[in-house]
Amino acid sequence: MSQYRALPLFPLPSHVLPGGRMALRIFEPRYLRMVKESYNGTNGFAICMLNEQGSVDANQHIWPIATRVQIVDFTPLEDGLLGLTVEGVERIEIGSIQTQWDGLRVADASALPNWPEQPVSAEHTQAKDCLKRVFDDYPELHSLYPQPHFDDASWVALRWLELVPLPGNEKQVLYRHADAGPTLTMLSSLLEKH
Repeated sequence: MSQYRALPLFPLPSHVLPGGRMALRIFEPRYLRMVKESYNGTNGFAICMLNEQGSVDANQHIWPIATRVQIVDFTPLEDGLLGLTVEGVERIEIGSIQTQWDGLRVADASALPNWPEQPVSAEHTQAKDCLKRVFDDYPELHSLYPQPHFDDASWVALRWLELVPLPGNEKQVLYRHADAGPTLTMLSSLLEKH
């Protein structure tokens, strides 16, 4: 498994997981530096889930399981900000966190295996079909995915885990598992209720 040293961290209230894509608007100097360095041959950066109860000063506001991302597109925006599209590459576990001179947080991190691809079973067809409807209803989401993988149960589960409004600690438990099974079970239960 890969090890990363001084990997930049970008804590956000929204989430992107492996195979997922997210549009970002970058304006803070520390994150503009992060983007510049990500284009200079580094390992990208990590998008981290926020722990709203954790101390920011002690760097406890960042949950330990995060996603290493790479920039797949960028454009200057009319308001002067930098627009990025990033794609989740792999799960990582964050170790010790340091705060650099400009407030950018970096950490040593270890790669975790991504969830294996698996076909959508009959019992999880509803999760697949509902996700397709969400993509149809939200063109801005659909436009991020030129080739969606609706036939891969892990991909479907990860997209739902990005979208479902669960507390960060619950997402961490599901995301820490070695495969999509627990997330698919949770989705089946949610979809049955609604």
